[in-house]
Amino acid sequence: MTSASSTALPVAEVARVGSAVLDGVGTAVVGMRRTLRLALAAILAGGHVLFEDVPGLGKTLAARSLAAALGLEFRRLQCTPDLLPGDVTGSFVWDPGTREFSFRPGPVFAGLLLADEINRTPPKTQSALLEAMAERQTTVEGRTFALPRPFHVLATSNPVEYEGTYPLPEAQLDRFMLRLSAGYLEPPDEAEVLLRRMARRQEAADVEPVVDAETVRALQAGVESVDADPSVVAYCVDLATATRRHRAVEVGASPRGSLALLLASRALAVLDGRDFVLPEDVKEVAVPALAHRLTLTPEAWTTRLRTADIVADVLDQVPGPASVR
Repeated sequence: MTSASSTALPVAEVARVGSAVLDGVGTAVVGMRRTLRLALAAILAGGHVLFEDVPGLGKTLAARSLAAALGLEFRRLQCTPDLLPGDVTGSFVWDPGTREFSFRPGPVFAGLLLADEINRTPPKTQSALLEAMAERQTTVEGRTFALPRPFHVLATSNPVEYEGTYPLPEAQLDRFMLRLSAGYLEPPDEAEVLLRRMARRQEAADVEPVVDAETVRALQAGVESVDADPSVVAYCVDLATATRRHRAVEVGASPRGSLALLLASRALAVLDGRDFVLPEDVKEVAVPALAHRLTLTPEAWTTRLRTADIVADVLDQVPGPASVR
């Protein structure tokens, strides 16, 4: 296992370790390297990730494998319709021995929380994660408890048209830096999944830790050294502003959306071994960073227009910076 202090790692070392993490995840997950690269970028940028796809496409395996490779304290929360907020945050429990209430931490007290099928639990319980995702702390019965550092949420979600799911509240969606969808595998990759399953002679696909929590903090500190030209910053703002003015959008991306664009773009740059952001980094992350933050007008919603199409339209219409070193 790689070990390092929490002092910022050089850009070249962040790129090397990041590639090693993706290679480690690739021992269990086939055909999703680009998606997992974006997920890793979000984590290095300090954000949370939502994997949204139809059932059976490997969302949970991808999230669990990435958690294992990062070596963070890991807990899985299986979201169900009867899940209560206290099942997420923890609660005070009466201790007959001490005749006092003591706090029993919930699964949110982890370095990386996998909220599996998050949209199968009601909005009230989904909202129990809001404070944790935004402030890295949780409040139970008036007392505030700090969460581990780093703390990240990887959530999986099935499309809302599937029976037994609830749409995620807008405030909850806005807390995810990126929403990712891998889609169906290409036939050769799907065949590779089957061949690997036969070769390992068991269901589980184990991933060895590549780094640990201290190294993850050092990687994140390394991302902070990445610079962005003012023209690139303006480009991020222009893209977010264009979503607010789009005819098919009722509520556009918030300033948190433009910030997510910039932060994730910096992480992508460092994974490529650069200490500066290119417009191409912003374009690569634009749909995952902005699409889930848009609310369509009723007219656009009835035509089944996708928010990803709107972001693609905005990318076509908003000119990027002429040149960046």
